[in-house]
Amino acid sequence: MNERLIDLVGIYSQLSLLAFGGGNSILPEMQRQVVQVQHWMTAREFASLYAIAQAAPGPNMLISTLIGWQVAGLPGALVATAGMTFPSCALTLAVSSVWFRFRDANWRRIVQTGITPVTVGLIGAGATLLARTTSATLPTFLLSAAATLLFLHARLHPLLVLAACAAIGATGLVSG
Repeated sequence: MNERLIDLVGIYSQLSLLAFGGGNSILPEMQRQVVQVQHWMTAREFASLYAIAQAAPGPNMLISTLIGWQVAGLPGALVATAGMTFPSCALTLAVSSVWFRFRDANWRRIVQTGITPVTVGLIGAGATLLARTTSATLPTFLLSAAATLLFLHARLHPLLVLAACAAIGATGLVSG
């Protein structure tokens, strides 16, 4: 088996088991693995794949499939997707009956309460990482800040905001 395929399944199998709160909670470690450790792509390429994955319909962890595709073509896409989904699915299946059985237990509420700030922190770290990668210049920072304000205060569809940002970027007024 190709060494890259083995690396992909190893990385994504581990990340799969850490993805509390969804895939965005593991973005910093995913980026570190594929950019800094494996050197499969640049931080900018990672951010671009993330943007494509978020704009596409389907699960928010489509980025793992796209990275697998970039690294090793169709076999890489399949291996990365399987590595990202099967371990967490197996763990969920194994733990769900116990978790459900103790739904009213005090320890379960404590665990759930403790996991919440960890998840928020991990998602915040992912957002910070992507913002630092994509907002390297003052114009790109200002565009990112404006988009963030629109996301928070306007009831616009996110794809409209992304399309507007892309159009501004296409004019050449903003370059990274």
